[in-house]
Amino acid sequence: MLRLFGAGFVGAFLWSWFSLDMSIISFFAGLGDVRNLLGRMFPPDFSNWSTIVNATFETLWMAVIGTFVSALVCVPLAFGAASNTTPHAVVRYVCRGIISLTRAVPEIIFAALFVVVLSIGPLPGILAIAIHSIGMIGKLFADAIEQTQASPREAITSVGARRLQTTVSSIVPQAMPSMIATAMYRLEINIRASSVLGLVGAGGIGFVIQDSLRSLDYQAALAAVACIFVLITAIELISAQVRQSLLGENTNVLANRRQSGYAKRKVARDTARNERAIRDRSLTPPWTSERILRTSSAVVAGLMLIVAFLLVDMPLLGALPRYPDLILVLGDLFPPDFSTARDELVKGMTESVQIAFVATGLGLFLSVPLGILGARNIVVRRVIVLSTRVTLLLLRGIPELIVAVIFVSAMGLGPVPGTLALTLVTATFTSKLFADTLEEVDPSPREALVAVGASRVQEFVAAVVPQALPGIVSQTLYILDVNLRSSTVLGIVGGGGIGFLLLGSLRVLEYQTTGAVVLSIFLIVYFIELVGSIVRRLLR
Repeated sequence: MLRLFGAGFVGAFLWSWFSLDMSIISFFAGLGDVRNLLGRMFPPDFSNWSTIVNATFETLWMAVIGTFVSALVCVPLAFGAASNTTPHAVVRYVCRGIISLTRAVPEIIFAALFVVVLSIGPLPGILAIAIHSIGMIGKLFADAIEQTQASPREAITSVGARRLQTTVSSIVPQAMPSMIATAMYRLEINIRASSVLGLVGAGGIGFVIQDSLRSLDYQAALAAVACIFVLITAIELISAQVRQSLLGENTNVLANRRQSGYAKRKVARDTARNERAIRDRSLTPPWTSERILRTSSAVVAGLMLIVAFLLVDMPLLGALPRYPDLILVLGDLFPPDFSTARDELVKGMTESVQIAFVATGLGLFLSVPLGILGARNIVVRRVIVLSTRVTLLLLRGIPELIVAVIFVSAMGLGPVPGTLALTLVTATFTSKLFADTLEEVDPSPREALVAVGASRVQEFVAAVVPQALPGIVSQTLYILDVNLRSSTVLGIVGGGGIGFLLLGSLRVLEYQTTGAVVLSIFLIVYFIELVGSIVRRLLR
């Protein structure tokens, strides 16, 4: 079955490649134009500094609130979607369907719908981010729950614990580190997403970027993008530290041997504090550096959330009278109309699917070596890991649609520049996911192989790959359905796919045509979701 799945993916990639008239030669030929365009964007123009900073902070607060709301909603959804916590298939498939539906509609489409009813401002953007984030956070939360070890749950159940007690005592502690890491990673994504929502009037720095691009003021646009990059860099650094702390004992012992003198002294101090607490029979855990980091991170996150709610112009109560109108607009999407723009719908959807497969395939080709080079417990030289992570961070700091604008401006309209832009974005995101997955492997099998004289290659192939493969396959399927959604908005900037018809039907108030497009995307994404569930079960 797995071989059949792999063959099907390769076949779809080749079909898409030739159908889109992809050519490596044309790509390299366009690099000169891309280089010229980038030259025109430097140096960045910060003359409108106050506007850029205010819009940047508004983007941050929108992302913080949207991520928090989404994470709250996703907790019950994830437990309902996980097979090891929900024995009822109907509940499981309903929860999975809700998660898939929210992923099927891009944030910018949600935002455009909400702006029609709720007017221009950050509130439509926050709602769009919160609803769309359910797709990723809910899915990865459910995957984290399903990947927990069964033995602690069976032990607690054997002594008479109820289902709720079993879940709280055995599943939540195992899944929590991955869930926190997912929420922080989604915050990074939402910062980038909120930076382009201003294209449809949903607040944030997107309006500044849009205005600069429309006036061909590329230097001012680069200044706005630079501010977003600084923001993403800060979140990335904080996320990496918290993630390393949460992994705790899962960090490879072999990597600990390469720590700096300061890090070794810190570990020694923490070990002494733990031993003293055990000897004194302390009822509370000692304040080690790890506990201080986790506690301070939680406090900072709470303060950021409070500040976000206080500073963002988000008239929740004032918008209450318009919420029924929002429901009516969403209701106007149904029944979907597949006949009015049937030819454009078929052509656009086919092109979007082809773009997604090619971008996913090319992105995976680049992601595997980059993911290995970015894993701290795999690569010996820390400078290689650091340089890889920094490079990926630099590339991830550029919003997806901005990358597409650069390629379209350099290579012209059509699916080829859109595909190459999505490939670059896919490679940077997938590489980070792959590197994080490699870092989460259990070090015990690796240590056992090293003890009997295995080489680093043998250790990697025999101990790391089997553990990481289920997560990598799951992430690959996730990236594929992410790219299916992303390819639907590339048409907004001329990058091919169904995006032009999607936004055009929305602007002329042909909501039933919009509903047809959204339903088509949902069915494809849900199909990928079902295939992913089957493949994950085969890998267990």
